[in-house]
Amino acid sequence: MLSNHNLGLDLMRATEAAALAAARWAGRGQKESGDGAAVGAMREVLSHVRIDGTIVIGEGEKDEAPMLANGEKVGNGDGPAMDIAVDPVDGTRLLAWGMRNSIALLAGAEGGSMYNPKECFYMQKLAVGADAADVIDLDAPIGDTIRKVAKAKGKRVEQITVGVLNRERHQDLIAEIRDAGAATRLFTDGDVAAAVMAAHPDMPRLDMVAGVGGSPEGVVTACAMKALGGRILARLWPTSDEERQRTLDAGHDLDRVLDTSDLVTSDHTLFVATGITPGDLVEGVSFLPDGGARTHSIVMRSASGTIRYVDAYHHLDKVEEYQRRHEVAGIDWK
Repeated sequence: MLSNHNLGLDLMRATEAAALAAARWAGRGQKESGDGAAVGAMREVLSHVRIDGTIVIGEGEKDEAPMLANGEKVGNGDGPAMDIAVDPVDGTRLLAWGMRNSIALLAGAEGGSMYNPKECFYMQKLAVGADAADVIDLDAPIGDTIRKVAKAKGKRVEQITVGVLNRERHQDLIAEIRDAGAATRLFTDGDVAAAVMAAHPDMPRLDMVAGVGGSPEGVVTACAMKALGGRILARLWPTSDEERQRTLDAGHDLDRVLDTSDLVTSDHTLFVATGITPGDLVEGVSFLPDGGARTHSIVMRSASGTIRYVDAYHHLDKVEEYQRRHEVAGIDWK
């Protein structure tokens, strides 16, 4: 079991570092540079956190990343065993284009509790908040689900908004949602933030999220749902015959509907996000005239159900000088 100490605040320093490093690349059209800067910054901070962590959901094979890859050990080893899921830049395209809603993400859970979908990069997903958690069905027509969600939330169908990734594969889904009488909110990237907004009691802009998105993001979302009392249902969705066979060979059941507790079995989870570009879930990094910077983060902990918002000021010159002096002295400045 994770300790009563809120490790989420320690892990937040890693998402803050990733966001500060990535934000320098906003709007410069270089996805790899922005992501690389974030990965390096996050990894450095994680190495000092008092956990015995293993990256279960990392940059991994899909991104061909040299750091924060699946299976890598993180933390200083002096702490609880934890599964860690990271996405130093969720929305690299958004970052490169200077668009809204690029964030740095990190989730944690007790060691051995995270589902590892590394053989299959995508999932069909459906996510809602606590008030509609008991009425959703991944196999039901989306119109039926919308009507049940509306009833559970005490709304009319016309008041329901469904978040969907703006992809060609979702054209039929989008048409069915609109035919049912609900509205859609299409987003370029970032279905984790959308699912969190749909489940968050103080963010009424979305009622549910549906469609096919990344498998790693599904596991990260499950960690957030544990804290919010929401629910995510998912099914692996191979995109090629080769990926399908690889997934079957690994022992996965492609017909199985994965519930929140299948994606992360522990009831002790952490979810942290720091904004990189301005966004709906959290604001982005602001570089200030005095040489400092401001970050905005959300930290959620399932054990207590606490949701914290952290508005932090960083005096960048002082931080860099402090780091330089104490690294020379051999002191852990973090």
